[in-house]
Amino acid sequence: MRLLGRSNSVNVKKVMWCAHELDISLERVDLGGPFGGVDSPEFRQRNPNGLIPVLEDGDLTIWESNAILRYLLATRGQGRLGSQDAASMARSDMWLDWVLSTLSFPFRELFQNKVRKTEEARDHEAMARGLVASGEKLAVVDAVLARQVWLSGEEFGIGDIPMGCYAYGWFNMDIERPELPHLQAWYERLTEREGYRTHVMLPLT
Repeated sequence: MRLLGRSNSVNVKKVMWCAHELDISLERVDLGGPFGGVDSPEFRQRNPNGLIPVLEDGDLTIWESNAILRYLLATRGQGRLGSQDAASMARSDMWLDWVLSTLSFPFRELFQNKVRKTEEARDHEAMARGLVASGEKLAVVDAVLARQVWLSGEEFGIGDIPMGCYAYGWFNMDIERPELPHLQAWYERLTEREGYRTHVMLPLT
């Protein structure tokens, strides 16, 4: 299998980390951002949206990172990462969808301005708005983690992966963060995982 996308993309990180947890060998190809290539006709045939990542598994091509996660789990999971039954998978699915629908937009406003833009190019109003909104959303996660060890339940699962990728950015940006002790403890548990250290804990760019 091949994964098309640059290593510093949060959505590529999700897939590479998941593959590591499942002992799947993925050939990753740099694409997008400074590497370009997403506007080429060849790539647009793979993903008409022109976004990364894209997974190639033989003749099958899949885009959208959460769809790729679910595909890896369905085809190679063998009951791991919370795929052993419908209830476990549903608990994880809630968090896959929540991160995408609720957290990703305010976090992007914060991250793009704080990390990827120069001081002169920053939209400080959007950055401040993203910081406040991200903190409010993450307080929801903190409250859940006060009651359980992992977002996926009592064991680490695929539901922890997308949030884990965002959490790395949150805890490693130079920002004023609200105190979220349960989220902090969960993040520290993630840093003990080899796949997280290898594929997520990269310099923020």
